[in-house]
Amino acid sequence: MNSSGQYKLFLKFIETYLASGFKNINTKDPLVVELEKMTEKNNQFFYLADMINWEVVYTSERCIDMMGIQPEKLNPGNIFTSTHPDDMQRHSVARSRMVKLCSDVFIDQNNYAVMSTNLRFIHKQGADINFLIQGYVFKGTIPKPTVYCLFINTDISWFGPIKHGYNYYIGKDLSYFRLPDKELIMTGCIFTAREFEIIKLIKEGLSSKHIGDKLFISPHTVDTHRRNILKKANKQSINELIIDLQERGFF
Repeated sequence: MNSSGQYKLFLKFIETYLASGFKNINTKDPLVVELEKMTEKNNQFFYLADMINWEVVYTSERCIDMMGIQPEKLNPGNIFTSTHPDDMQRHSVARSRMVKLCSDVFIDQNNYAVMSTNLRFIHKQGADINFLIQGYVFKGTIPKPTVYCLFINTDISWFGPIKHGYNYYIGKDLSYFRLPDKELIMTGCIFTAREFEIIKLIKEGLSSKHIGDKLFISPHTVDTHRRNILKKANKQSINELIIDLQERGFF
């Protein structure tokens, strides 16, 4: 497995503490200190969760600054309830997909998987934060077989809103497990703003003629967009695409 640049430190952290089940991690360990310095520089914090027993087993000190939550008090409940109300539904969908991914890794004996999306959260002091959340899923056997996920949360407020979609990746390509840049943030956003607007109008039940009237374009142009949308998404029908986007939390 190869990860890019600084993220190799996260893999080294996993390798170092996996045998102990991530118990009694020494915060003065030079590796941990280096991770804290790196995440401070990159405006990040990370935590490690046992996804079978649904508990956070380690949280970096940066959680205090990023979320206003003491590391020892971070848990799945306050992570979810800190979500911005507008992103709550999509977070619920993302959690479900993450649970399924972790179950697949556990059942199918996969070595690892990577998942990412962007979500807005609310700091305890009331400020909104736009995070790119990257999850690295892997198996553990001590003290008993389980699946862990290392969650890296990066403040990407500098990027601004993603206007026609959301970051989305699930797979095993570790080139996606790297410090977020513009290209990485846009992963999964394959449609133009116009195409995404047409998809939403189709979902509302509008015909090509009605969409054309609403957007001041011809029905022929709408149909051309429909064909391009299906080609990009590699789908046979718009309904199939809409169902897939719903399952991914786009609507």
